[in-house]
Amino acid sequence: MASRATTRDVPVLVVSSAASSERRLNPSWTISQLKAKLESVTGIPPSAQALTLRLPDRPQGTSISAEDEHRTKLELWSLPPYAEIHVASTDPASSTIIPSSSSVPKYEMPVETYSSLPDTVLAYKKSHHIGRFDPHAPESKEKKVADLWREIDAAQITVGARCVLSPSKTRRGTIAYVGLIPEIPGIGPWVGVQLDEPMGKNDGSVAGRRYFDCDPQYGVFVRPERVEVGDWKELGLGEDDDDLDEI
Repeated sequence: MASRATTRDVPVLVVSSAASSERRLNPSWTISQLKAKLESVTGIPPSAQALTLRLPDRPQGTSISAEDEHRTKLELWSLPPYAEIHVASTDPASSTIIPSSSSVPKYEMPVETYSSLPDTVLAYKKSHHIGRFDPHAPESKEKKVADLWREIDAAQITVGARCVLSPSKTRRGTIAYVGLIPEIPGIGPWVGVQLDEPMGKNDGSVAGRRYFDCDPQYGVFVRPERVEVGDWKELGLGEDDDDLDEI
């Protein structure tokens, strides 16, 4: 599953009713591209795939879906290494694509044996203190969330404020939402911005849930550190050429 994209591939664990295997995917892929590649792994047609992302701190899972899966990229979900992508079929008939192996004796590795192997997802999580293997996970998570909210207050990030987005500072807009977004993996608050120009990634909704209203490609959700509040005018509304050259 190699990619020609410039972004770095991410190793993930693909889990379905038929198999479980490690694969590499690229955050620049769209949901449709991922589903097309997963068909050969799971035997489930793209149109019948229901994808769920599961992380150590979010075992209940987050749906990987969008109204426009041909344009929505995986980078929206900030995939960490060795996350699990569960692939389920929404069409019972699709299960016939993979020959039944119910009559074939299956070997199930004992938990103790799997835990002792060095090159597994479990071993990676242990060595990197991920999820339940991080002794300081609860207090670290609470501190990070508190720091993000303090950063929002200090930067005066409030709904209705004008802002510019870093690092390029070529996108300006109005803050339309500040708060948690359960559909996006990660912890802490996000900032939803309605852009002045169609340079965004959504219409103010995430995975079917609406957080604010705007036209398609005018909405974007970013972390607080990328938002700079100020008296930012809309481009072309009273700014001289020198100002435009600096953007």
